[in-house]
Amino acid sequence: MTDFFGQVRYSLGGIFNEYINTKENVLEINYEIPKSYTDKYIRVQHSGKVNILKNERFIIFLTESIYNVPELKAKLLESGVYAEEFSEIFLNLFILERENIVKHLRGMFTLLIWDKEEKSLFIARDPFGIKPFYYKETDGILTFATKQSDLCCPGPETLSIKSLQDYLTFQYVPVEGLMKGTQKLKPGHYLIKTFGKKLRTYEYCHLNFQPNKNRTLDGTIKQTRKTLEESIYAHMKGTQSIGAYLSGGVDSTSLVALAKQYKSNIQTFTVGFKRQGYNECDVAKDTAKELGVENIQKIITPEEVIQELPKIIWYMGEPIADPAAIPNYFLVREAKKHVDVVLSGEGADELFGGYNIYRESESLKVFNYIPRPLKCIINRISLILPESIKGKSFLWRGTTPLSQRYVGNAYIFNENMKKDLLKHYDANQQFTEITKRLFQNIRNLDEPTQMQYIDIHTWLSGDILPVADRMTSSHSLELRVPFLDLKLFDIARTIPTSMKITHGTTYILRQAMQDLIPSSVKDRRKLGFPVPIRHWLKEELYEWAKYTIDNSPTDEIFYKHQIKKLLEKHVQNKHDYSRELWTILTFMVWYQLYMQPF
Repeated sequence: MTDFFGQVRYSLGGIFNEYINTKENVLEINYEIPKSYTDKYIRVQHSGKVNILKNERFIIFLTESIYNVPELKAKLLESGVYAEEFSEIFLNLFILERENIVKHLRGMFTLLIWDKEEKSLFIARDPFGIKPFYYKETDGILTFATKQSDLCCPGPETLSIKSLQDYLTFQYVPVEGLMKGTQKLKPGHYLIKTFGKKLRTYEYCHLNFQPNKNRTLDGTIKQTRKTLEESIYAHMKGTQSIGAYLSGGVDSTSLVALAKQYKSNIQTFTVGFKRQGYNECDVAKDTAKELGVENIQKIITPEEVIQELPKIIWYMGEPIADPAAIPNYFLVREAKKHVDVVLSGEGADELFGGYNIYRESESLKVFNYIPRPLKCIINRISLILPESIKGKSFLWRGTTPLSQRYVGNAYIFNENMKKDLLKHYDANQQFTEITKRLFQNIRNLDEPTQMQYIDIHTWLSGDILPVADRMTSSHSLELRVPFLDLKLFDIARTIPTSMKITHGTTYILRQAMQDLIPSSVKDRRKLGFPVPIRHWLKEELYEWAKYTIDNSPTDEIFYKHQIKKLLEKHVQNKHDYSRELWTILTFMVWYQLYMQPF
């Protein structure tokens, strides 16, 4: 096990050499046949831990953790092969199963296998996409890395305007990379590149929801509790220096309550801000006291945010305008002082219906009784109403089909606003093109379940997980996410909507944990990771925002006078444009860091 795997060379003469090169930061495979005696080469870098497994034919790079090794060992034994060590188990199982091995893995992983005999590369990403993965193929060279910025030379000419438009809608880039030619390997997919042949990608696992109305409430609750306990134990096994995030919400409290059963002195970590409504430290402190665990806290100041923001965006590698990256960064920095591994609750909301927006269909029921012609009229009116008119969003959402309005938890700029902002706006590049295929797969599901499906295929792997991964990687802290377990997902995917949100969000999870979590947590309204950017942009961060807009070298991309209008309207309390402004400011800082020649 090593924290860094550098460079491997495979010579044409059949001599194989392996050595570490700590200066390299991408993986490249050159498929061109050299005219002289020159080595083909593979260069690899990964920010986390890497298992290196090899025999005379295969070299396997397996990042992160597999939690079902005993099951893999038993499966191998069924074929008459006995192996004790993990390397032997994995190598022999791959020889038997080849690419189908990914269907048997439980955990978070990026898997790379180089076949020296067939001169082919096999790469797979886990079903949830816990670790980011980008690749690019040009002129016979396949290059890939966990940060897309490692794949391209910086410069304005490499920016994809198409992806920028998507970014302004989603606050992250959902499909292709923001730099031209870069692509994301989708979660639950693998690719195969063989010498002299085209690169091919395949889907081996597709996460979908199939609510089962025949499920019993009691059985679902018991099964959820049992499987979550198993997952947390598997994620903690063999790890001594481990802690957990604690926000005071049901997700993190459930993790800590169960983790304490396996590590009684587990440390917990919480951050907050000095502003009412944006600080969960008191709640977390009380929760930790009731659970009998230590809680270490950090209060974040606006001055620290301005100072550390360039670092945060640099570590991100691409612009992700989720304000939650800020508390995430400071949380990781604090936790790393005490532990090497941390448990976090990513995925719980997507699996168990935790977002408040999943209850939107309840508030919009009144529109079900309005005749369609009248709905069309109301919709047109909602589009021309000023942003400051209260109820504008309610009218638009109530008269617009879900597939035309829902792109996940963040919907930043609509098409009209993007047209006003972008100098090279493409009217043919509509945001619905990203989600159209996904909505086609779920036409028979109810709206809350459709939202879950969209989120797990866009928001989770495009925003939530990259933020968590890059922030922990920035301080060499290892992340464990027990909710993102296939066995737990197999339960969550069949829970009927009536059990998920009728009695409040994450109802099944709350019921499954009711004997361990404090009642104050069980009945508490979900807050998430609240960040006071709405207030900061009017006060402490106003001058910084204004300076950033004025001095950003993005004059050929944006109509800056429109951005300044948004800022002034926000300051004058005419409308809350904090998320829109934060999305632009994040991009501007990223552009300055990555796209300008040094």
